[in-house]
Amino acid sequence: MLTTLRNALKVKEIRKKIFFTLFVLLIYRLGTQITVPGVNAAALTEGTSGLVALLDTVSGGGLSNYSLFSMGVSPFITAQIVIQLLQMDIVPKFVEWSKQGEVGRRKLNQATRWLTIVLAFVQSIGITAGLNYLSGNALVKNLSPQTFIVLGIILTGGTMLLTWLGDQITDKGVGNGVSMIIFAGIIARLPQGIYELVNDNIINNIGTSDLTMGIVFLAVLVIAILFIVYWVTFVQQANRKVPIQYTRRAAGGGSESYLPLKVNVSGVIPVIFASSFIVTPSTILMLFQQNHSEDGWFQTLSNIFSMQTTAGSLIYTVLIVLFTFFYAFVQVNPEKLAENLQKQGAYIPSVWPGKETEKYFSGLLMRLSTVGAIFLGAVALLPQLAANLWGLPQSIGLGGTSLLIVVGVALETSRQLDGLMMKRQYVGFIR
Repeated sequence: MLTTLRNALKVKEIRKKIFFTLFVLLIYRLGTQITVPGVNAAALTEGTSGLVALLDTVSGGGLSNYSLFSMGVSPFITAQIVIQLLQMDIVPKFVEWSKQGEVGRRKLNQATRWLTIVLAFVQSIGITAGLNYLSGNALVKNLSPQTFIVLGIILTGGTMLLTWLGDQITDKGVGNGVSMIIFAGIIARLPQGIYELVNDNIINNIGTSDLTMGIVFLAVLVIAILFIVYWVTFVQQANRKVPIQYTRRAAGGGSESYLPLKVNVSGVIPVIFASSFIVTPSTILMLFQQNHSEDGWFQTLSNIFSMQTTAGSLIYTVLIVLFTFFYAFVQVNPEKLAENLQKQGAYIPSVWPGKETEKYFSGLLMRLSTVGAIFLGAVALLPQLAANLWGLPQSIGLGGTSLLIVVGVALETSRQLDGLMMKRQYVGFIR
């Protein structure tokens, strides 16, 4: 990957894209340091709840500072999920737009933006009210409805600005904008996480009998991280090559090729989706925390949607598995794929074109997605269960999710850089 980046920096057009991406990410990092007016960010204590830890990871530390970008891009991702679900023969208008090409895509994007505004406003007020209650009414300086509304508007504006910055990265920079923003937030918190682990296990244990155990723990942790990085990279790069043959008439003499399908077709999108999706019910619950914290229904739902409980971790994993299957069929539509192959005069050996090819791809996607879902679920669940069962820091529990996102985004960005350089070589050859 370092070789790819070094070669890319030698190309002027690609270098501009990289510098533009870095400039936008710098703006994002500056925004996470600007605390919104009317709050006392010092009243927040780290690790107040699993929701806070998750939001702070996704927002790159923006929530701990209660900054303009405290909400991150999670409302936008949740809105994307809802709009995609509504396209599955639920809302006829959305189904119609999904078949209209670029025009329909713009309409769906507009609907996603409006839903993002609503979700961001609700989540911002809910999180502000909940954290204010947890901090003993020390977070918000002026307890009035007008204050919460103003804070909701400011945080919603921050989310929409961050979404727009992500769009600029996608259009003019390198990589997927939303994924790059989450990637930058996780990387920005990495030094602090390393310092906390070293401080807790080595520095604080100097001169005590626990020093040896602390060193062993860190050594095992480093080995586990390296193994997971290798495993994630291996699975993310693995693909199934589907043999494709072209008729003589279409290929001018007949030819054979193959269609590569990744074992994990969905990439890290299901992890990002699940992380953002679990935030919404948790945020709504925070609105009722002050008056119903002792009620049975509230405690039950809080356990279900908390990353600090075994039940919440299992729900989180189930969401990852479901989104893996869902997004795999969004990314690779078997019906359209079979139709395109038939139009190109291509077919799979021993498989009839049309419906049989569609059934073949559907079955293949199910098998590949099963492997991908088990892989994503295991990497996300095991560290979380270890944190919940053995009392490890919450950062360890979210480490699996963070690693999946970091490695996945890095690989996708590397592939895009390779594609840009290859495209330049082809253009130079044609000229």
